[in-house]
Amino acid sequence: MYVGECQGPGVRTDFEMVHLRKVPNQYTHLSGLLDIFKSKIGCPLTPLPPVSIAIRFTYVLQDWQQYFWPQQPPDIDALVGGEVGGLEFGKLPFGACEDPISELHLATTWPHLTEGIIVDNDVYSDLDPIQAPHWSVRVRKAENPQCLLGDFVTEFFKICRRKESTDEILGRSAFEEEGKETADITHALSKLTEPASVPIHKLSVSNMVHTAKKKIRKHRGVEESPLNNDVLNTILLFLFPDAVSEKPLDVTTSTDNNYPPSESEDYNLYNQFKSAPSDSLTYKLALCLCMINFYHGGLKGVAHLWQEFVLEMRFRWENNFLIPGLASGPPDLRCCLLHQKLQMLNCCIERKKARDEGKKSSASDNVTNIYPGDAGKAGDHLGPDDLKETDKDKGEVGKSWDSWSDSEEEFFECLSDTEELKGNGQESGKKGGPKEMANLRPEGRLYQHGKLTLLHNGEPLYIPVTQEPAPMTEDLLEEQSEVLAKLGTSAEGAHLRARMQSACLLSDMESFKAANPGCSLEDFVRWYSPRDYVEEEVIDEKGNVVLKGELSARMKIPSNMWVEAWETAKPVPARRQRRLFDDTREAEKVLHYLAIQKPADLARHLLPSVIHAAVLKVKEEESLENISSVKKIIKQIISHSSKVLHFPNPEDKKLEEIIHQITNVEALIARARSLKAKFGTEKCEQEEEKEDLERFVSCLLEQPEVLVTGAGRGHAGRIIHKLFVNAQRLTESSDEAAAMTPPEEESKRMGSPEERRQNSVSDFPPPAGREFILRTTVPRPAPYSKALPQRMYSVLTKEDFRLAGAFSSDTSFF
Repeated sequence: MYVGECQGPGVRTDFEMVHLRKVPNQYTHLSGLLDIFKSKIGCPLTPLPPVSIAIRFTYVLQDWQQYFWPQQPPDIDALVGGEVGGLEFGKLPFGACEDPISELHLATTWPHLTEGIIVDNDVYSDLDPIQAPHWSVRVRKAENPQCLLGDFVTEFFKICRRKESTDEILGRSAFEEEGKETADITHALSKLTEPASVPIHKLSVSNMVHTAKKKIRKHRGVEESPLNNDVLNTILLFLFPDAVSEKPLDVTTSTDNNYPPSESEDYNLYNQFKSAPSDSLTYKLALCLCMINFYHGGLKGVAHLWQEFVLEMRFRWENNFLIPGLASGPPDLRCCLLHQKLQMLNCCIERKKARDEGKKSSASDNVTNIYPGDAGKAGDHLGPDDLKETDKDKGEVGKSWDSWSDSEEEFFECLSDTEELKGNGQESGKKGGPKEMANLRPEGRLYQHGKLTLLHNGEPLYIPVTQEPAPMTEDLLEEQSEVLAKLGTSAEGAHLRARMQSACLLSDMESFKAANPGCSLEDFVRWYSPRDYVEEEVIDEKGNVVLKGELSARMKIPSNMWVEAWETAKPVPARRQRRLFDDTREAEKVLHYLAIQKPADLARHLLPSVIHAAVLKVKEEESLENISSVKKIIKQIISHSSKVLHFPNPEDKKLEEIIHQITNVEALIARARSLKAKFGTEKCEQEEEKEDLERFVSCLLEQPEVLVTGAGRGHAGRIIHKLFVNAQRLTESSDEAAAMTPPEEESKRMGSPEERRQNSVSDFPPPAGREFILRTTVPRPAPYSKALPQRMYSVLTKEDFRLAGAFSSDTSFF
């Protein structure tokens, strides 16, 4: 819209405008507009030079009735064989719930026409869209179509903002109404201490908790329980596949075909996202909670499943059943904290299991053929004097630490140091030099260390059985580093810090002394830190070249930590040392940590896994469609997410951005699918046509407007024509038979344009917008003026009529 004038050397152009809401009848077509144009020019020449015309008609297709949208919203009530609402557990839904393409706009253009060649008036028109030399297409996307994956993740993210604890969500009223009954879990401990004729193992804390739970459930009634039993059992079987048999198997990793192989880049995304591997229990739990939150009871369902999960963890700890779906070994610090905690619990179960199995065998066997790792355990039954006997039988059989039973601490407290040393045939460890120590019997040897021998007595050097260092999760490591940092820089603080850090070193020294009687610190250093033992060739008195070794400079610093530790270390084999890793205490800490997690904390822990799963899902769906622009966006999402998720508490806004990006990609893929379905790219027989169509569809996704090669006669053009014909048949024809005519017969019926025009129904609806540009060059205002360009643009839509003219006149010769 504009108005004004432009003055140039010898020329003036007037810009004028007409804007009406309603189109006057006589100007709805070309002949009326030509009259306006000519009258505005008011050219004195009698035969006016021909007016050149450009015309563009836009047709809108809104009705895709013959293409129902393929995405069915999941059926929430169906629960068959591990499928919830047509969705398997552990699989994320994908796709838009409505057609993400709302309209198709076809613009048919005649760029060069001359007045007189073409007739377009209120009775008859030559402008048939099929004949137009240029076709271009735009698609209108639905505004924020509802996408399943996006909704899934968004709803899960909303839990992060909830403040309630699990108890508040599931309601404690159930307890209070029970009256005086001991249904309250908090009474479990006092109940344990009451005198009772019930065997004590029946009264373990978790039994009490279980019975209390049963009462709650009875009280709540099945219909009130947030998750019905079928769903709950299906989920628990999905999470713990080993629970099918009577006694759970020792499964440490689950193998499943749905997940990428562990070497692939997709599998290792968890490093970048700080989530969990895509075949792990944590990852599966995240997906299940996501699904429950969406379909089965929302926040209450989440709290209920979490409660059941924590009970399952406690049950496994008490009964020595390993947790499936976790890689063995110490907690993987690249994963989220919850995953680390579960791995930590598994470490505890492994240690406890080894210890309990050791107890059984030591109780059942005789003293003579005792299981080599259980001499310490036997002490529980035999007392310190018999211990010497059992040690003889031990010999030098090597065992890894896991299979040694490291005795309960009460056992260490029963034996004072002196008694233990008497048992070893020595009064005091500190007074005795290496000579006296050499009288000790070696214990806890693993195997001989190559050709190394002890420096003092030339005995072979044995590698001892040592305790493994305690596994740590990242929060424990942080705690420890804070404590160490708080000790300050004073000498005392530094000394204390060194003592704390050297617990493991001291344990290894004690094991080494026990395995190698008569050894010295130099021997230990040669095995433990070979770089700190410097050897050089020297010539002795007899002129022979010999190797002379000594400790490195840092080992000779006065009051060196290693020297101090070596002096305090006594020859005690690993199995009789105080445990470096107290599995009972650590397991209880983990179980407590799990029990106090609110649903919001839980969602925060698991959100990286959910985002990880969503990215994998989007990648998988994209690979079916192969859209290059989406590939780029996915790469951006991954790099963005890995930056955001590596911080301990990412900002909500940044997380929302990531979820928004994932939803956008999902909508893009859904659009691609929608267009492919509409243009039938799969149905093309000829390879070349198929490629052209696919190229056309991908251009439609990425560009605002796409030219149709071959206009109405090209392959894409024919399909668009068919779409319009079908839509017209459905809207304008009341005769049902006509509505049911398949497109093939349609094309037979079409015939020539004349025949078609005589048909009652036209192939195209009336154009939604008509645009005309009229141009000519005439002398104005007088016949002898300079010939100057005149132009008029007009647009006609349902409720808009605009004329914009630029009329030039000569200012020199008028």
